[in-house]
This record gives sequence, C-alpha cells and structure tokens, in this order.
Amino acid sequence: MEVATEQGETGKSVMCVLTDPEGITLGGTMYLPQNVGPIQLQQIVNTLLKNEEKLPYAFYISNQELLVPLGTYLEKNKVSMEKTLSIVYQPQAVFRIRPVNRCSATIAGHTEPVLSIAFSPDGRQLASGSGDTTVRLWDLNTQTPMFTCTGHKNWVLCIAWSPDGKHLVSGSKSGELQCWDPHTGKPAGNPLTGHKKWITGISWEPLHLNAPCRRFVSASKDGDARIWDISLKKCVICLSGHTLAVTCVKWGGDGVIYTGSQDCTIKVWETSQGKLIRELKGHGHWVNSLALSTEYVLRTGAFDHTGKQYSSPEEMKKVALERYNKMKGSAPERLVSGSDDFTMFLWEPAVGKHHKARMTGHQQLVNHVYFSPDGQWVASASFDKSVKLWNGTTGEFVAAFRGHVGPVYQISWSADSRLLLSGSKDSTLKVWDIQTKKLKQDLPGHADEVYAVDWSPDGEKVASGGKDRVLKLWMG
Repeated sequence: MEVATEQGETGKSVMCVLTDPEGITLGGTMYLPQNVGPIQLQQIVNTLLKNEEKLPYAFYISNQELLVPLGTYLEKNKVSMEKTLSIVYQPQAVFRIRPVNRCSATIAGHTEPVLSIAFSPDGRQLASGSGDTTVRLWDLNTQTPMFTCTGHKNWVLCIAWSPDGKHLVSGSKSGELQCWDPHTGKPAGNPLTGHKKWITGISWEPLHLNAPCRRFVSASKDGDARIWDISLKKCVICLSGHTLAVTCVKWGGDGVIYTGSQDCTIKVWETSQGKLIRELKGHGHWVNSLALSTEYVLRTGAFDHTGKQYSSPEEMKKVALERYNKMKGSAPERLVSGSDDFTMFLWEPAVGKHHKARMTGHQQLVNHVYFSPDGQWVASASFDKSVKLWNGTTGEFVAAFRGHVGPVYQISWSADSRLLLSGSKDSTLKVWDIQTKKLKQDLPGHADEVYAVDWSPDGEKVASGGKDRVLKLWMG
C-alpha cells in the first residue's frame, strides 16, 4: 500500500513561504507543485519583485541550498507535507569568476618574509609589505617588480589602499605610518608618527562619505587608534579608551569606526570628535579580527568587475554611494568578531550593543574573519587548521572546510562570492567551492608558510606571499 500512498501524495502541492535573507516575506503563503525547482522559483521571484532584467537567485531551506525539485527535497529530508516550507532567496552575482588553478608567476624581490599583500581597488596594481622594511608595487601586466618603496626602519606589518586607488598607506613594527603615491612609488610626505608601538591595522574612510579620499584610521599595540588626514599630513583625532592593544580596526559605511582589542571589547566611535558611541562586550579573550558585511563595496568604492574608470572624485563618490546602498539594502551593517576564545560574535552595532549570534565550533583561536562580497556568508580561519562557513545574516554554522594540515592564517573571497581562498602555515593555498562545500583547487608551490593572500577585486588573479620571500601570482 505504501507505493499507492506515495503516488497519491505526488499530486499534493507544497505549502511554501519565500523570504529574503532578513526574513521579510515575499508574496505570502504559496501552494507550489512538487515538481517546482530552483529554475521555476527563480521565475516566481523575478515576477514578484517585478525585475525588468531577470536576475539569478539561489534558494536555501535551513541553510542548505535547494538544488532539486521540492517533492524530492521533502522525501529525501523526510519533511512533512503538512508543514509550511520556509525558502530563503538570495540574489547571486550576474558574473562568474573562474577558479584559479595555476601559478602564473613567482616573483623574487623581497629579501625577508612577505607579511602583507593587497590589490588596488580596481585590481590593476598589487602592493606587498615585508620584513625587509620595504613596500613593493608590482606590475601585473608584465608580472615584474615596478617600485620598491623605501623609508620604513622596521618590518612593514600592514598596508591599505584608499578606495579611490590614489594612495597606499603602510604601517610598521616601530609604529610609524607612511603614505605612498602608487603611480611613482615615492613617499607622499614624511612618515606619520604618534603611535608608540607597532601598527596592527589600517582602514580608510569610505569613498561614499568623502571624496577624494583623505582620512584613514590606524590601530596599534599601544592601545590607541588614530585618525590621520593625508592633506594635513597629521593625526587629527586619537581614539583612546582601550586598556590593552588594539588588534584590528574597520571604518564602517555608516561613518563610525570599530576597534577590536586584547581587552576583550569592541568599541564603536564617531569620527568628527572621536567620541565613544558604544561598547560591544561578550568575548572572554582577545579580539583578533573584525569583518564588515559591506567590506567589499567599501574596499572597492566605485570600481566593479566591469573595469570602468572615472574622471572626477564627485562621480566616484556618487557611484560608490549607489553601490553601497544597493549592497546594504534595508538591513543594518553587520559586524563579525573573531577571538582567541575560539568563538565569533555577529553584531548589528547600529541596532544595539547585544550580539545577534554567538558562533561556536572552532577548536582553536580564530585568526581571521571575512564576509563574502554579497554579505551572504562569513568565513573564518583558525589555528585548528579548518576554515568554517557561516550564514552572514543569522550567524548559523553552515559547513567546515578541512584539508589544511597547519593553522590557516588568512582568507579571501572571489568577487562573485562563489569561491573562497585560504592560505596556511602548511605552505599551500586552497580554493573552496561554496555551492558544493568542497575543495575546488589545491595550490601548492610555496616553499614555506603562507602569511598573506588576496583575490583581486576584478576576480582575475590571486596573489600570495609568506616566509619563502617570493610573491606568487595565480590565474584561472
């Protein structure tokens, strides 16, 4: 009789509710035939949203992507037909990034380990900072060194491009900062001094708030964060209040600055006078890393995968604001913190001081956290040798990527949010596929630990550096 019952069931429709990632319902309860799958759901969403240009969407039930018809899903997961099925629709990038699969160049130049690496916002230039006290700029067309920027007296620990691509700032182990002209490799003014200990992070004011780019914030082991103005060539505000080292800093799209510290707190600051707005508490140990849901659009400003260039700061500011508003939507900007206490927290600082989710599962300290460009995912890298994937809206655990045999130091996303890159102490880079939750590409080649990785914002190339002193470029 079971067969007959099953056959009888196939005629039944499935009661569904479509919601966006924030939980806002689209079109009320629907009764859909069991043979409806992602393609039909895509048509329904495009119709309900009245999209003139049809956009691609992915669909999730309980954080698992729906890749089969609804009837098959219900049967496989033993879900009752009586229950309303909640389906989350997620907009996908309209372009696709090819996975990198080969090393296209190994470039010598640095004489000590490569400690930091960053592509320019338009993806056309690459900078690296090293223990040899230099910053280097590389020509990506010829895959050769372009400029060696000298002036620091100690290791270059971090570097950051302004979102309009016109400036590069580096911070050293002795606490000084230097602004460079990336088109000449020459210093733009004298070193900026004020910090008493080494620089742990640098973040620029978003382009949609101020163009051309003038202000950036630095974090230091000395417990302070400082806002600098490159036109005035000096520190304009000192953010004091942390009782131990500031380990990370982000300048948010709403105009506030977030600092994470070894004092276990995250502080939120306004930037006209440097007043403390609120404190985010919950971690039981050092805060190591902060990530913003809007980070990718803040980093790239007006530049996107099309490669369009701009003639004026006003035009760039306008486009950057449009990109920011489109990415953010109606939801508040989200922040994720990773800590030495093995946990992460998801926050919505504009809404309140209490965390939205506590994210547990790592067995060792969390070294690096990073939102995908579309804000849909959070990835975390840990000394437990794993990379974990979490829902970027709810903070729920989604998957663990295992394969590295040493601590994972840094991660980076492809511009379309479909691939994740990790670099490890085990000397390899790995590319993970977000849809299949599996290893897509193993990239050995470095002779020693990989400290720094970056995926270019235009999606075309990956750069890596580490203890073996060479810079590697990888292509698809």
